[in-house]
Amino acid sequence: MSFLIDSSIMITSQILFFGFGWLFFMRQLFKDYEVRQYVVQVIFSVTFAFSCTMFELIIFEILGVLNSSSRYFHWKMNLCVILLILVFMVPFYIGYFIVSNIRLLHKQRLLFSCLLWLTFMYFFWKLGDPFPILSPKHGILSIEQLISRVGVIGVTLMALLSGFGAVNCPYTYMSYFLRNVTDTDILALERRLLQTMDMIISKKKRMAMTRRTMFQKGEEHNKPSGFWGMIKSVTTSAPGSEMPDLTVIQQEVDALEELSRQLFLETADLYATKERIEYSKTFKGKYFNFLGYFFSIYCVWKIFMATINIVFDRVGKTDPVTRGIEITVNYLGIQFDVKFWSQHISFILVGIIIVTSIRGLLITLTKFFYAISSSKSSNVIVLLLAQIM
Repeated sequence: MSFLIDSSIMITSQILFFGFGWLFFMRQLFKDYEVRQYVVQVIFSVTFAFSCTMFELIIFEILGVLNSSSRYFHWKMNLCVILLILVFMVPFYIGYFIVSNIRLLHKQRLLFSCLLWLTFMYFFWKLGDPFPILSPKHGILSIEQLISRVGVIGVTLMALLSGFGAVNCPYTYMSYFLRNVTDTDILALERRLLQTMDMIISKKKRMAMTRRTMFQKGEEHNKPSGFWGMIKSVTTSAPGSEMPDLTVIQQEVDALEELSRQLFLETADLYATKERIEYSKTFKGKYFNFLGYFFSIYCVWKIFMATINIVFDRVGKTDPVTRGIEITVNYLGIQFDVKFWSQHISFILVGIIIVTSIRGLLITLTKFFYAISSSKSSNVIVLLLAQIM
């Protein structure tokens, strides 16, 4: 009976996670695209649901929620499903949509998709050669063989994303990194942008007038012939003498248009910085600024202690939270269960870091998706996001 109750809890949570992934797909990633592939939407939502379920099972393991046999059963089932998606389903559909975008291979897209998937499987399997993850005890397609290779890729991706998050989070939330932007700076840049646009308009108008004059003189289409044409060609300027001027003006217009693009991006950046300055003055902005300093110091301390432990071959026994609580309790001289509360406080801090990291990752991936996606590449990019997730 307890197994049925635990299973109903897990199935309900998976349905909720699937619905959240579906809404995120519809409202954020594909809100500007009318053409949506149903299979891509399902794969992304299923991957999101099972990824969140594995986080949930880790939390349940720490807190002791659900029966241990139920947790083990759902953990193994989640591993099987997520490996099936990561190794077989997502790479095949990535190759399928890549081949579908190539017109020459459109008729035999299924064959070429299978070839791309086999190529992926070859490199995925060869990934295990430099690492001691092969064991004769386990079969070729066993969970141990697959999860070891997925683990190598996952740890590498987590290291890259963690490094990005450790740099991006303080830069985003701490007011220390904000440069001072005033209305005068924005007005001066907008004035430069307007002057550049006026110069572009005047030069394009000059080019249009030159072409109109050349057309009226008949230098482009109606060339004079006969005896009087020969005399006119000697006494007047040669045909096409105006063209070098047009070429030079066109080069100047191209340079000014590039300058206008840069000025526009700089103006938008100044407006965004000004909004961040105004946001940092609010109560919420000050709160995030404090959290930015706190977690920056916490991460620097963890990096420092990890380096010391590696250099001197030590094993860290206490984390900063436990050590801080011990110092506070000894200083105040109060009765306090340091071991119990330090574990829970550390767990809460790690949970906050995980939640904010996932939120920051989704926001960053959404911006990345908007920057490079198109109607043809959007399905491939979404599947790549699911593979990273």
